[in-house]
Amino acid sequence: MRLEIMDTTLRDGEQTPGVAFTDSEKLNIAKILLEKVKVDRIEVASARISKGEMEAVKKLTSWCKERDCLDKVEVLGFIDGKKSVDWMIEAGAKVLNLLCKGSLNHVTNQLKKTPEEHLEDIKFVISYAQENGIDVNAYLEVWSDGMLTSPDYVFYMIDNLKEQGIVRFMLPDTLGILNPEQTYSMCKTMLEKYPDIKFDFHAHNDYDMAAANSYMAIKAGVSGIHTTVNGLGERTGNAALASIIGIINDHCDDTEIGIDEAELNHISRIVAAFSGIRIPSNKPIVGDNVFTQTCGVHADGDNKANLYFNKLVPERFGRSRKYALGKTSGKASILKNLEELGISLDNDSISRVTSKIVELGDKKENITTEDLPFIISDVLGDRYVNEKVSIKNYYICHAKDLKPVATLCVEIDSNFFEETSTGDGQYDAFMKALGKIYDKLGKNLPTLIDYVVTIPPGGKTSALVETVITWDNNGKEFKTRGLDSDQTESAIKATLKMLNIIEMGNTQ
Repeated sequence: MRLEIMDTTLRDGEQTPGVAFTDSEKLNIAKILLEKVKVDRIEVASARISKGEMEAVKKLTSWCKERDCLDKVEVLGFIDGKKSVDWMIEAGAKVLNLLCKGSLNHVTNQLKKTPEEHLEDIKFVISYAQENGIDVNAYLEVWSDGMLTSPDYVFYMIDNLKEQGIVRFMLPDTLGILNPEQTYSMCKTMLEKYPDIKFDFHAHNDYDMAAANSYMAIKAGVSGIHTTVNGLGERTGNAALASIIGIINDHCDDTEIGIDEAELNHISRIVAAFSGIRIPSNKPIVGDNVFTQTCGVHADGDNKANLYFNKLVPERFGRSRKYALGKTSGKASILKNLEELGISLDNDSISRVTSKIVELGDKKENITTEDLPFIISDVLGDRYVNEKVSIKNYYICHAKDLKPVATLCVEIDSNFFEETSTGDGQYDAFMKALGKIYDKLGKNLPTLIDYVVTIPPGGKTSALVETVITWDNNGKEFKTRGLDSDQTESAIKATLKMLNIIEMGNTQ
């Protein structure tokens, strides 16, 4: 069975509190979803929301028209006479997802109308849309509530709409109230009663069952599943795209999809950056920790026969397996990290380094693979780290209504270099001055791709600040950590560690 994936990050995902994509961001997310991830359809906006939404959809539909994929772009519209359709005509969109009421309770108490009146209003919008060359899908909003409290109303609606040329009926669990057994039963009922209709299922995650409910809808035989990148959406969000794809590929043997798994991590990072909503570290498929083994026993099993692997190997998603360093680390975890760095130690040295890492882990210190050479040098001497770069002096100034300015002097292989630059912030000014020095040397600095600042809860003004920066050096990601009572200084310490790491060649 061929299953359609409709991603609604740009519409339903944008209902996440505080999330509003610019027109440029919408276009770039849409491009990646359609061209790289290869979802079948995308829902990109709600009609009549704002002028900015209109401009965003115009740009998107123009791009899609040039590539003959306008039928993959859908817009949520309302039962408002000609207004939503006219908005879509101006925006250049060709597929209307019409928001109809799927529950008698909502028709009578929200719309204050009879089912017959609501049905006539729906038919008018459908007719007007089709007259203007727009295809129509029908959302039966709060369908799950309708099936629980007024199933006869749901059947009445479909019985009276199924001959109206609707392409798909969409079955939303709008309030996230279903469990997997209910989802399977209700979807199966719809499919058995209306075998010739294409149904989509749209899950919300209020009970943390959006992925499980989507799985059961697929097992029941629906034609399409709705997702959002990173599970964005109103309240607790929607079914997460990456999770759904992993489930389908590994647990639905008779289901075909056209998604490129290797691009899921990429789109996840892009959406996180544009939305400002960080990805939880334990988020399946795309979280920082999901391919990281912490227990030394697990690392030992992997060393011997990959005993703690499952089907979700990181390489499928363009990622790699890590072995965390901390108080539960054993010799096997250390060996895995040393192997990545290309460092060999004798058994006694490994035992001493392991003891130091456990000691640091007991203090809740965050240890990265790139910290390991420095820890080794601390324990065994300095032959593993020859610091070629040091920051001799720096001056950073931030005055009201003026751009921050930074001057720094860097020593590289006993040569001194000095530069000054302004920036959008103090650390930005520092990095731009550093960039000038490296440009003169004909060297490229890694790209900063993530920057996390952690201050202890209940923080005092003198509290230590930890800054963990993720860098990309020619496609290889690595992290460095700085610790100081001053936030900018902690970031500079993390940056200095990065400079010495690239000089040592540990990220190549």
